[in-house]
Amino acid sequence: MDIYEAICLRRTVRDFEDKEVKIDIIKRILDAGMRAPTNNHMREWEFVIVNDKTSRLKLIDKVERNTSESEIADDLDNWAQDQCQRKMYFDAIPKQYNMLLTSGCLILPFFRQREPLLKPGCLSSLNGFASIWMCIENILLAAVAEGIYGVTRIPFDEEIKHIKEVMKVPSDYEIPCYIALGYPNQNAKQIKQHHIKVEDRIHFNKW
Repeated sequence: MDIYEAICLRRTVRDFEDKEVKIDIIKRILDAGMRAPTNNHMREWEFVIVNDKTSRLKLIDKVERNTSESEIADDLDNWAQDQCQRKMYFDAIPKQYNMLLTSGCLILPFFRQREPLLKPGCLSSLNGFASIWMCIENILLAAVAEGIYGVTRIPFDEEIKHIKEVMKVPSDYEIPCYIALGYPNQNAKQIKQHHIKVEDRIHFNKW
């Protein structure tokens, strides 16, 4: 598949078929991730694949699963007025737990971070954080080439603490997100996207 085609086809999917993603496919996808740019040339990234249902249930135990529509609306009213954006959150928030549980493959990416992530000494202190997200984008695009789609979820503090305890993560590694991959359900919901002309966002020589 052409890279531009993969970029255009990539989309967020939260509704999956009950079908496991084969490990050889996952290895190819993760190999694509490992070819992303890295801040220190060492690619200090690790991946935990959680496909055992019992392990997955234990892992995602701290993920919220009972957020009501009124709670979502109250939160969105404070900052989100765009209707497409609101529809996305109304669809996404109630599915957070289930999408992690039912995906064909759940991947936990980790990156090495020697300084406190939320208290960086300077912008360069976040190089590892920036690099892992380039790795994740490669993973999502490679997945598309395999007919697989997915979604990321950034964990809250309580989830991060739980993940590190359950997975026995070394103290100098951090998790940026969960990556849930799988084959889209035929009724997987697609929220309308805003199409923005690139010409409207390009500046030459100055803002």
